[in-house]
Amino acid sequence: MRFYTFEVNGQPRLGVEHKGQLVDLSAAHTAFVESQGKGSNEFALPTDMLSFLKVGAPAMRAAQQTIAFVSDQSAETSQGYTYSFEQVRLLAPVPRPGKMLYSGINYRGHLVEEPGAKLPETPRFFSKMPTAVIGPGQPIVLPKLSQQVDYEVELALIIGQTARNLDESQIMDCVAGYTIAHDVSARDVQFKDNQETLGKGFDTFAPMGPCLVTKDEIPEPSNLRLRTLINGVVLQDSSTSDWVFPLPHLLASLNRVMTLEPGDVVTTGCPAGVGYFRHPQIFLKPGDVCVLEIEGIGRLENPVIAEE
Repeated sequence: MRFYTFEVNGQPRLGVEHKGQLVDLSAAHTAFVESQGKGSNEFALPTDMLSFLKVGAPAMRAAQQTIAFVSDQSAETSQGYTYSFEQVRLLAPVPRPGKMLYSGINYRGHLVEEPGAKLPETPRFFSKMPTAVIGPGQPIVLPKLSQQVDYEVELALIIGQTARNLDESQIMDCVAGYTIAHDVSARDVQFKDNQETLGKGFDTFAPMGPCLVTKDEIPEPSNLRLRTLINGVVLQDSSTSDWVFPLPHLLASLNRVMTLEPGDVVTTGCPAGVGYFRHPQIFLKPGDVCVLEIEGIGRLENPVIAEE
């Protein structure tokens, strides 16, 4: 299933893509419950992604039942809870995540791209702040403090259930699904005194989307093509098969340190091709359009503007 957070009539809602349309999950579930003649105490689906993930398996089962119900309805009957994508504004799948842990140096291509680079012996992570999150179509704002804002495409995991100290054989059970993450980075801030959190933590520096694709639809996340296009020019083109650390190892190493909770976001690193290590260097500028693509998920597009 493909879950979206979208806004319609000024209200954020949780939706599922079905036959090219967007189904308002909570509204459709209410119609399903009423069609079954069930009472008011029947389980109600949350209207936002974070609450949905916290409910867990019962919410997922209800979502599946709801979409099966929608499949049997006429187009006229489903008008009250079905929208075209042109009618809504897409937001990040989890507009305000709990924790955001981004993986660093997890592609072998870094050895070719970065002079003197060494692959880490253990996974490394850094944090981004929830205030950096934006959704599809929202502008990346170039801060006045930086002249070297860079692009980075990453496959991201969205956590679906609480996990603490799970081993590699268990850890994937906590994953709800996958999305695209853009690790926007101000290199001149990041590389000054190793200020990684500050260089990557500016508002709008964590675009995500367009949706959460459940893990059953991506059975082989370790073999996905991912690309970055700036103004239509391909600047990153790689595969997750270039990972240094297998996904269960990457996630389990993080889980040994901290509890993972529903709605947390964990990324898997950025492939070679970033602007900082190009000759000549390439950095984002006002008017640019960033398009990130990951096989099986889709595309995440954001324009670039200057801070006022």
